[in-house]
Amino acid sequence: MKMPISIRRGTVAAVFIDLQEEHRKDKRYLVEGFADILANVRRLQEAARRNFVPLYHWAYIVDLAEARPFHPVDGSGKSAFSDKDDPLTAICHEVAPQDGEAMLVKQEASAFGKNDFADQLKVSGIEWLVIAGVWTEACIDATVKDAVARGFRVLLVKDACGSASAAMHQTGILNLANRLYGGAVTNTLDACRLMAGDTVKVWQVEGSVPLRFTFENAAQLYAEL
Repeated sequence: MKMPISIRRGTVAAVFIDLQEEHRKDKRYLVEGFADILANVRRLQEAARRNFVPLYHWAYIVDLAEARPFHPVDGSGKSAFSDKDDPLTAICHEVAPQDGEAMLVKQEASAFGKNDFADQLKVSGIEWLVIAGVWTEACIDATVKDAVARGFRVLLVKDACGSASAAMHQTGILNLANRLYGGAVTNTLDACRLMAGDTVKVWQVEGSVPLRFTFENAAQLYAEL
């Protein structure tokens, strides 16, 4: 159900997940429509900067010196993805941090892992997190669920997220939408308006698992969010 919301200034931060070069250059980990995702992320970042919303940039970088049971490796024994020595772990230049913006590294799916990220946000008075990035059903899913569990309201920007295919992305968003208690799903334009202080109608979960999606109706339900 779409309901009007507004976000009080000073209570929102923008979190960008794993927008790294490997997702457009490593054929094993390409994200469908990545150029469009980056363009939308850039719009979100520009809106955040205009409205003094703090930006947090996360990169997934794996160091196998730390114990990681069952972690996949390639033929050389390095991490099969996001290895610390792989230059493709760099954040894409279009959406890279600017001076003074936080550049953070994780070795797991969620940004709320073995760190004090949640505590930092709470000390700063943050209540809402605008979340965008890749992959929707993996690192976005884990970050959103952990954020909600820690008491943050999540504004999930569906067209600024992506995965290996539209099906993976859309069903990932629908699955999160079904359980996004306290938060909302929206698009880039309306997320920018919310960061500017406007009141905007956004999709919010009502009841228990309202989006009963199937192979046949998933794309339509996604379009309606």
